[in-house]
Amino acid sequence: MALRLLRLLAVKLSPQIPVAVFLTSFHPGGTEGQMIELTERLDRSRFDVHIACFHDEGAWRERAHASARVTAFPIHGFARPATMAKAAAFAAWCRAKRLAVVQTCDLYANTFALPAAALAGVPVRIGSRRELRPDKSAAQIALQRQAYRFAHKIVANSSAAAEQLVREGVRPARIQVIANGVQGDQFSPRAARNGVRTVITVANLRQEKGHEVLIDAAAWLRERHPHLQFLLVGAGPRRAALEAMVNARGLQQTVLFTGHRHDVAALLAEADVFVLPSRSEAFPNAVIEAMAAGLPVVASAVGGLLDLIEPERTGLLVAAGDSAALADAIDRLISEPQRAARIGAAARQAVAARYSFERMVRGFESLYMSELEARGRRVPSLGAAA
Repeated sequence: MALRLLRLLAVKLSPQIPVAVFLTSFHPGGTEGQMIELTERLDRSRFDVHIACFHDEGAWRERAHASARVTAFPIHGFARPATMAKAAAFAAWCRAKRLAVVQTCDLYANTFALPAAALAGVPVRIGSRRELRPDKSAAQIALQRQAYRFAHKIVANSSAAAEQLVREGVRPARIQVIANGVQGDQFSPRAARNGVRTVITVANLRQEKGHEVLIDAAAWLRERHPHLQFLLVGAGPRRAALEAMVNARGLQQTVLFTGHRHDVAALLAEADVFVLPSRSEAFPNAVIEAMAAGLPVVASAVGGLLDLIEPERTGLLVAAGDSAALADAIDRLISEPQRAARIGAAARQAVAARYSFERMVRGFESLYMSELEARGRRVPSLGAAA
């Protein structure tokens, strides 16, 4: 008991607040990109930042290690006995680092780290919801729902994700909405040019992203616009199936797969229209990046896209799964290039005003501070809002 009191006193007197952000791995994805940006940008005069993960691997590994100290707790399934030992090791690590805040970032991290952080006595535990209908089993989602009980707050990245949490039984008072951010100056505005030549989408090749809907639309549009090209940027488990679909329709010269790319900003700058035909989205980073680049966006009218896009002003929304409606919306932008340019310019202005990384990071910093203060912790005051 005396040792625990000394540790608590040391944390309280420390000039920095020890914080850990828990990710699954560093493979490229929306959550990984947003959270690595967060760990890079947290104010080091206030926060001593750590990253915990299951698997210390992925294309963004070096970037993660450059942003904070990384510790891995590898597991290979929740049902294995070894996972309990890793959870105990994580709890011991939390105590050794005297963590004041643990923030988890996806279903697996929520399920594993929130109960373990509670066992370790971490004063503030923050879960997350960054997807609406995850490609997970009912048992996994039920397990996450139980893990949320160990969180003081759960961060949703859109009002749609927050509403999903409420449907799952989380009280609204325990939910905080902090939208994703984007570094707008990394994305050059689309250069003025005649006509629409290139349609681009940036998304992992997974079922919920609806790439086959875009391929159907491309087949229809090729008849009217034979020189139009579609770039599918991203990697994932459905690549072979989607390529087979493209080959079967004779679209090999029309639909191009680029795989994962590190130069997305440059690809957006050369494109003319951005499309995201997802069946489900909480708050897609790819769309705010496309808007920051000044591209007109055509997307499914689902989830967080309803918050992000103002129809006919900053983008076009169509019914999810409706390839004819998607093709028609793209065709309208091709036929009216001045309208496409106006929508793209309005989108860029909207992102600059509402979705900066500075705003996102300030939201997390304020949440950490307020939750610590609510538990009797003296914390350094935040400066003026950025």
